[in-house]
Amino acid sequence: MLKRFSDSLGVELTLIIEPNAKELLNKLALRNAHFAAAKLAITPKRQQQYLFTQAYHETSPQLIYHSATRRPKKLKDIENLSIEISADDSLDADLQILKKKWTKLSWQVNQESSPEDLMVLVNERLIDFTIVSSDEIKLNQKFYPDLRIAFDISKPKKIGWAFAQSEDTSLYDAANEFLQQQKKSGELQLLIEQHFGHIQSFDYVGTRVYQRHIISRLPAYQPWFEKAGTDNDIEWILLASMAYQESHWDKEAKSPTGVRGLMMLTLATAKYIGVNNRVEPHQSIFGGAYYFAKLLKKLPEEVTGSDRIFFALASYNLGYWHVRDAMKLTKKNGQDETKWTNLKKTLPLLRKKKWHSQTRFGYARGDEAVKYVQNIRSYYDVLKWEVSRTWQKNRPEEPIKALNIFPSAL
Repeated sequence: MLKRFSDSLGVELTLIIEPNAKELLNKLALRNAHFAAAKLAITPKRQQQYLFTQAYHETSPQLIYHSATRRPKKLKDIENLSIEISADDSLDADLQILKKKWTKLSWQVNQESSPEDLMVLVNERLIDFTIVSSDEIKLNQKFYPDLRIAFDISKPKKIGWAFAQSEDTSLYDAANEFLQQQKKSGELQLLIEQHFGHIQSFDYVGTRVYQRHIISRLPAYQPWFEKAGTDNDIEWILLASMAYQESHWDKEAKSPTGVRGLMMLTLATAKYIGVNNRVEPHQSIFGGAYYFAKLLKKLPEEVTGSDRIFFALASYNLGYWHVRDAMKLTKKNGQDETKWTNLKKTLPLLRKKKWHSQTRFGYARGDEAVKYVQNIRSYYDVLKWEVSRTWQKNRPEEPIKALNIFPSAL
């Protein structure tokens, strides 16, 4: 969003990262930044000090606890327990209001830690609770599967960009106009869908199993994923995520329809790309990577960026020409057929005679292709996070190369 705004003004974007909302707003108050944008809640107190744009999003502050502890169901359950929050005056104000009724309620404001830092502390059971936005826990729960949501501590909050009070409101006015245009055109919703659309209901068991498999199964195949990725100009973490969705990194895996091996190649596909033993891991990985690379190149050039990755993944699962059929239907319905956000709404229609009868290649389980892409995006997020964490711990001379194909923040 910020990059789009800066481009619309014809200026260069410079980002300054601060650990929490308090530091962010302090920098703005000192005129060390043009404006602040970090899921800042629009509150009456803040509006007295800053100019806020129209709201572009909404989020709820939620109490987070560890699964090994008893779930608190109401505020009385957390009196006299350790609550630590990031330095954010809107959260502090919410708790001050609640304290009028629940007088034993207490909390500590951490002046240096980010909301994610505090989630780590809860995950490691160093503190009992923290409070973060619903967006933050939604994005991070798959990395910390022992974290749980107890309840919302207040009503949803509207989110906007903050500007310092000034007689010259030209930049503020431009931001409001930009946000209005982004909402009206649907671009804002497309962007939110692109970055958050794959986040599904949290699966504790599946995440735990995946994390165990990263340790127990992936090391045997990682060198081949890396080499196949290098050979085909594809990020190895993406290939590994595809293979996990296909087979859970089980070389003997076999589907009810007869596809086999780590990358679940059909007989026809294996023959097409020269793989003579689908169960042999090396052949399966290199064959799957080669085939995926061909799909990436085959797609129309109008499909770009991360959308191109998602289209190729859907093609790998469903078949290239079924995806092209869905693109034509999307365009026929008056939507941009080059955007995954639109295509994933059309693909399930291929199950219905009303729609697949209008296509060249007919019936297809398009809803399964959508789920396939969503699952791989989630596996990718977790694996990339695990790889990054391992690298930070071990600090090799050369950092692990991983392209940011699926950015996970707005």
